[in-house]
Amino acid sequence: MSNHDYARSKLFIGGRWVEPAGTATIDVIDPATEQVCGSVPSGTEADVDAAVAAARRAFDPLISVDERRERLEAVITAMEKRLPDIAETITQEMGAPIRIAQSVQTQVPLAVARGFADALARYEFEERIGNSLVLREPYGVVAAITPWNYPLYQVVAKVLPAIAAGCTVVLKPSNDAPLSVFEFVDALEDAGLPPGVVNLVSGPGRVIGERMAAHPEVDFVSFTGSTGVGSRVGELAGQSIKKVALELGGKSANVILDGADLATAIKVGVGNAFLNGGQTCMAWTRMLVPLSRYSEALDLVQAAVSKYSVGDPWDPGTRIGPSASEAQYQTVLGFIERAPQDGARLVTGGGQKVRDVGYYIAPTVFADVDPASELGQEEVFGPVLAVIPFRDTDEALTIANGTPYGLSGAVWAADDDTAIAFARQVQTGQLDINGGKYNPAAPFGGYKKSGIGRELGRIGFEEYLQTKSLQLP
Repeated sequence: MSNHDYARSKLFIGGRWVEPAGTATIDVIDPATEQVCGSVPSGTEADVDAAVAAARRAFDPLISVDERRERLEAVITAMEKRLPDIAETITQEMGAPIRIAQSVQTQVPLAVARGFADALARYEFEERIGNSLVLREPYGVVAAITPWNYPLYQVVAKVLPAIAAGCTVVLKPSNDAPLSVFEFVDALEDAGLPPGVVNLVSGPGRVIGERMAAHPEVDFVSFTGSTGVGSRVGELAGQSIKKVALELGGKSANVILDGADLATAIKVGVGNAFLNGGQTCMAWTRMLVPLSRYSEALDLVQAAVSKYSVGDPWDPGTRIGPSASEAQYQTVLGFIERAPQDGARLVTGGGQKVRDVGYYIAPTVFADVDPASELGQEEVFGPVLAVIPFRDTDEALTIANGTPYGLSGAVWAADDDTAIAFARQVQTGQLDINGGKYNPAAPFGGYKKSGIGRELGRIGFEEYLQTKSLQLP
């Protein structure tokens, strides 16, 4: 267990740790013990205004590519040194099993960061189109609002491309997992960024997030979180006609077509659905299987789920820790309790208490899920998998596309060409084909209510650039 001092009393504004305008604080709860493990300042609109002013002063629209590269490389080097401590903090504050914190929660952000460095090294900021010189310039002051489920990854996916583009940032972390973000900002301080390039303000979303989204001196808002809050962010940003990127909810389908390797598809699918305790926006939470193999599939699902141990996140053998907060725990339990009312059949798990202390939920699988039901339509954000049968590929496609979301998913088939042909028809931003591995340089983002814009790699980096055309004589 971590022995870090998690009482943070200051905000990072203008290159210094400063006292907030108010005195209120926010307790951070360890979801495994239900005890306070740290605290951060509850900022005010005045703190946001100070941070935005510092970011505006630091913004240089003519910053050189060499200076951006130096800043980015310094940040990556400083961040990498702090990753072991950040991993422990993530386990402490949001309950990610330590082996997940030391791998997915910290090593994936490092790979993403290096992907941005590679994109910057290869990027052409000027091109000739006919008699025009087309320039790509930094967008300006970025408001980055991040969630709790992958606290470091989400910050890296916003702050590092902003730095690479030459932008400046005001960053607001989630109140449920802010401590690791404070440690990331410690790394930024180690990197020696100029004052105001990145600023950190913690506090309530309705105060800090809304002020950031509406602030007239913010040029671009990048938000990751729920679709409902994303809608509000877009509404506020629209009042001043500023750019918005939204990475929102998902209800991704893992489509296993007839002829696919059923055992492999189910093993990988269960792992994806339950990664990070199911608290993953891109989780494949709907498993679509041929009706002709439905019984076999359910047996394989049950066998795969039995290997997912729930327990102390500090135990290296634990695969599923607690839900990250009491609120999320209660939300997930609500879905589990209501599902049978819509005709879903419980295969394994359920809402029974797993441990006396902590927000633990057993990995849960429902069969016979109506695609139009709440469990077939809405994001649960917990270890709950819905298994849905289909009669033919047309029905599979209708079910896959039949939600308001379109963030991720998978297609398994007897051959890659068949899987790709089906995937071309799925309305979602990213699909794994027959177990294709994660690519941190590939663009990530959603169709429909799953969001606007893309993150990661060159295309994610381009979100932070404006385009200017000079018509030459």
